[in-house]
Amino acid sequence: MTKNQPQISQHNPEDTMTSHAAAGGQPPSCKPTHKGQPTGLQLDPAGTQPSLSHIDAHGAAHMVNVGQKAETERLAVAEGFIAMAPGTLTMIVANQAEKGDVLAVARIAGIMAAKQTAALIPLCHPLSITKVSVELEPVQAGERDDGQVGIRATATLGVFAKTGIEMEALCAASVACLTVYDMCKAVDRGMQISDIRLLHKSGGSSGIWEREPLQAPETGQTPESKVEQ
Repeated sequence: MTKNQPQISQHNPEDTMTSHAAAGGQPPSCKPTHKGQPTGLQLDPAGTQPSLSHIDAHGAAHMVNVGQKAETERLAVAEGFIAMAPGTLTMIVANQAEKGDVLAVARIAGIMAAKQTAALIPLCHPLSITKVSVELEPVQAGERDDGQVGIRATATLGVFAKTGIEMEALCAASVACLTVYDMCKAVDRGMQISDIRLLHKSGGSSGIWEREPLQAPETGQTPESKVEQ
């Protein structure tokens, strides 16, 4: 270790908890929408059972036909978090990583990933993205309820299209966090990525979807989601 390299404290990946685990180990629930079905499920033609749009009548995966859908302005916001040792975060903020400017490289990686989503996720439609913003924010001690420090990546994407842009936002946030790991793994292999999740979507027939804030621990409730038509 060189003289100017920051001291890296021991980091135990098992200490890292996602927000889902902190909420009782269950994924976020969804408020019911039309006919009592949770958000994200659509009814079969008979209107009785939930079905997945990417599965055909024979149970085979297929790309959804969006040809008859109207083009609308769509927006999606997603985030991710990478936890690390305090010394690693100090190194990133001080721009002392051996590979270079960690946040700048991760930001560009997130933007590039958004444009490659259809090549990575098999049944995604290629989209002509009109807006991409990837922000990386240092999270210091005391800013999270679990006490972890690290980098929060937030991706905001827009498009005028027949289908949503949620996957592109999730892909951008994920790859931005992965790039932070790659840039810093030489000094902290215990970094852990978590909280990859959609925060907001708008546009299309389903309208606006917002992730609601975590409930206080004493309520015993998990995060919920809501849909506005």
